[in-house]
Amino acid sequence: MTFERLIEIKKLLNEYNYQYYVLDNPSVSDQEYDRLMQELQAIENQHPEWLTADSPSQRVGGQVLDSFTKITHERMMLSLGNIFNEDELMAFDERVRETYPNVEYVCELKIDGLAVSLVYADGRLDYAATRGDGTVGEDITHNVKTIKSIPLTIDYDGDFEVRGEIFMPKKSFNELNEERAKAGEALFANPRNAAAGSVRQLDSTIAAKRKLDAFLYMVPTATEVGCTTHKEALDYIKELGFKTNPMTHVSSDIQDVWAFIQEMTEKRDTLPYEIDGIVIKVNNLEEQVRLGYTAKVPKWAIAYKFPAEEVVTKLKDIIFTIGRTGQITPNAILEPVRVAGSTVQRATLHNEDNVKNKDIRIGDYVVVRKAGDVIPEVVRSLKERRDGSEEKFKMIEYCPHCGSRLVRKDNEAAYYCLNDQCDFKKIERIIHFASRDAMNIEGLGEKIIEQFYNLGFVKNIEDIYDLYKHEQEIMDIEGFGKKSMDNLVAAIEKSKENSMEKLLFGLGIKGIGAKMADNLSKEFKSIDAMLEASTAKLLSIKDVGETIVQSINHFRNDPASLELLMNLKALGLNMNYLKETTLLQESIFNGQTVCITGTLELMTRKEMKDYLARLGANVTGSVSKNTDFLICGRDAGSKLEKANQLGVTVLTEEEFRKEVNL
Repeated sequence: MTFERLIEIKKLLNEYNYQYYVLDNPSVSDQEYDRLMQELQAIENQHPEWLTADSPSQRVGGQVLDSFTKITHERMMLSLGNIFNEDELMAFDERVRETYPNVEYVCELKIDGLAVSLVYADGRLDYAATRGDGTVGEDITHNVKTIKSIPLTIDYDGDFEVRGEIFMPKKSFNELNEERAKAGEALFANPRNAAAGSVRQLDSTIAAKRKLDAFLYMVPTATEVGCTTHKEALDYIKELGFKTNPMTHVSSDIQDVWAFIQEMTEKRDTLPYEIDGIVIKVNNLEEQVRLGYTAKVPKWAIAYKFPAEEVVTKLKDIIFTIGRTGQITPNAILEPVRVAGSTVQRATLHNEDNVKNKDIRIGDYVVVRKAGDVIPEVVRSLKERRDGSEEKFKMIEYCPHCGSRLVRKDNEAAYYCLNDQCDFKKIERIIHFASRDAMNIEGLGEKIIEQFYNLGFVKNIEDIYDLYKHEQEIMDIEGFGKKSMDNLVAAIEKSKENSMEKLLFGLGIKGIGAKMADNLSKEFKSIDAMLEASTAKLLSIKDVGETIVQSINHFRNDPASLELLMNLKALGLNMNYLKETTLLQESIFNGQTVCITGTLELMTRKEMKDYLARLGANVTGSVSKNTDFLICGRDAGSKLEKANQLGVTVLTEEEFRKEVNL
C-alpha cells in the first residue's frame, strides 16, 4: 500500500466519476468501482495523514455541522426577470436590438433546483454557497462534496468561481419518496423542495444518500479566462470537468428562439429532471456588460416561464386569513390536487371583488393554477358543473380572530382589521420581523413563533430579545433541547448587530419593502435621521412617493410605534446603516458615478472598485449620461469612445493617482 498506489486509485476513481456522472458513459462495472473505493478507504484508514478533502472517499458524507455559516458572495447572485408569452419575448428582443441589431442569443433549460456558487482556490473546491438574498448565502460545502458530478479539483491556478443549479433527478425523487412512504415519513412535494431540503441538512450523510446532481451554467469572470461569449464559457467549464446541460441552443433569430421554447415545452415531461422555463442570454460577454443591469435583474438575459399548469378540483370551503397589516384575505380550501409538481389544498382568492367578479362559490368545481409556478390561485369556476347546492360567497364583517368590525379602505379592494391588539396581527408582525429578509433570526420560524406566542413567551417584538429568560420552559417543549436553545439565543443576539435596512424592513412600515428600506438607509444612515426628515427631503429620494411619506408619518406619529423603537434601542439593537465604511478622505469622487475600463496597473479592478467605494463613489459597469468619471487603464475600448461622445470626464490611472495622493 504505497502512496503512489493511493494517487493512482484517486486518479482512476475521479476519471470513472467523470465518465459516469458527467458524460453519462460509464467505462467500468459497479463492482470494479466499489473494489477500488474499498482499497482507497483501506489505504486512507492505515495512513490517515494521506487523507485529503478532495479524495473520492469523502463524497460519501459524514461531516455533521452545528449550524450553517454565512458567506458573502464576491459578486452578487442576481435573479432574472420573467416573461410568459411570445409578445414579451419579442419586446425583450426589441430592447436588446436597439443597442445591438445583430445580437446572438444562447438558450438554456431553466433547471428547477437550487442556485449554487462554487469557488475553487488553486484548483481545489474551497467552498460552495447558496444564493441566499443575492449578497449573503449559506455555506453548503459539506453537502456539495457529496454530489459526484461536481469536481473536487480542477486544473486551474488561482481563484475561480462557477455557478449553476443543484437539482434532484426525477428518478432519485421518486425513489426518495418511496422510501419515506415506507418509513411513514412526510413526502416531499416536488424535486425542487427535495433538493433544497437535502443541501440544507447539517449531516452530509443524508445529502449523500439523496443522489443529487448539478448543471453548471455561468462563469462570472469568463473574460478573465479568455472567453468572449457565454457559449465559449460553457465549453470552457466543460473542459475543466464540470457538467453542463447539452440541450443548449445558439441563435441570432428570435423566431428560432421561440421555436426552441415551443419544442422544449413539448419535451418538458420527457426529461429526466424538472425544468420550469427557458433562459435566454445575450451571447457576447462585452455586449452583456454594455447592456448592464436594472436595480434587480440583468438587461441582457430573461427567463421565459412555462405557462402555469391548470387543473380542476372542488372548492370545499372559503376561510379568511389575516396579515401583519391587518389585511383580510379569502382563501379557498380545495380537494387535494397535484399542480405544477406539488399537492395543493389551499389557494388564494385575493379579495372580495375578485371572488364576486368571478362568481366563485363554495361547492364549485374550479380551475386552479400556480401563479408564476409558485402561488396557487383559483382562476375560474366551472359554472356548467353546478348542481344547485353551491353557496354564494359572502364577505365577513368581523375579524375572525378578535371580532373587531372590518373596514374597507378607500381606493382599495381589501378589508382590514384595525384592532392593534388582535392576536393574529401581532403574530404576523413578529413573524415578519424575524424573517430572512428582515432580522433573519434563524430558528425562529412561523410555527415556533405561533407556539411561543400561545405559550406567552413572545407577545410582541421586544419579547424576542427576552426569550433567554424562558430557557428552561422552552427546553421542556418536545424537540427543543439545550443545543436548539443555545443556537436560538445566539441567533437572536446576532440580529442586534444587523444594519439599519434590516431593522427598517422588519418594522413592517406599510409600503417599505426590502429595496425601499435599503434606499432610505443609504440616504439617512440612521433610523432617527429618517424619522426627523422633512416631507420635502423624503420626496426627493428615488422611488419615494406620497404613500411612503404617509406611512412614515403614521409611524413617527404613533406612540406605540415610537415606544417599540425606544424599547429596541434599550435592548441594544443597532439603528445605523453599517454597509458603508467611513470615507478614506474627501475627494472629487464622493457621491459621483464612476466607471472603470482597460487594463489597470495601479491596482486590480476589484481593489480599484473597493477603493472608489471607500471614497464615496458609486461604481458602475457601463458608461451613460449619468456617469461623472471614467478611469482608463491600458487598451481602453468602447467605454472610452462613449465617454468622449457623452462628455464624461476621463482620467488616466496616473491622473487618478495624483488626485487621491496615492
